[in-house]
Amino acid sequence: MDIKTLCEKYSPYDHRKRLEAIFRDFDRVLVTSSFGTTSAILLNLLRKVKPDHPIHFVDTRYHFPETLEYKEELTRKWNLNVVSVQPPKNEHTFTQLNYTWAHQPDLCCHLNKVDPLEKVKETHDVWISGMMGGTNDNRKTLELFKEDKGMLRFYPFIDMSLQEAEWSRVLYELPQHPLELKGYGSVGCKHCTHKGAGRAGRWVGFDKTECGLHAFKH
Repeated sequence: MDIKTLCEKYSPYDHRKRLEAIFRDFDRVLVTSSFGTTSAILLNLLRKVKPDHPIHFVDTRYHFPETLEYKEELTRKWNLNVVSVQPPKNEHTFTQLNYTWAHQPDLCCHLNKVDPLEKVKETHDVWISGMMGGTNDNRKTLELFKEDKGMLRFYPFIDMSLQEAEWSRVLYELPQHPLELKGYGSVGCKHCTHKGAGRAGRWVGFDKTECGLHAFKH
């Protein structure tokens, strides 16, 4: 099916049915999670639809301790099958010694996050992301499906508003990220994340809104 047909097919489905359908329609499905402030919404549905499916977590080794604790909490509570993906030691060490995040954040993200996931992507046809359209202008333009460098991107929650996300978290009593309670609307690596509503605290001082995982190549 082409992108338009897929979007038309999946659009009427609720979020759970979208996940059920993607696993029916495709065999090699990649799921990633940052274990950020809204990650529990996807993970809660995934554990019901496909409980043993691997969830790839890109461990940049720059995460807040609270993020790692949150990951362990959800993994234990929901018996998640989490697979950790880390950057090569030499490239990560380079960014440590070079303080790359302070002057070339795109390069830091590429070495510690984008590049390590490339080999994982090669063995999958569809990549599920829990991104929501209301978090920044870039994401507002996305549809349910997008083709990117031979891979199909699937955003089952892209039409979920932030208010709907909050309702979902209350309804299903989803655990909150510890830093959200301290004023962090979005949580990434500790060097590049500050307090702020939504994604306002990400890469403060730089013309940058995404880590690079969701930058598209054709």
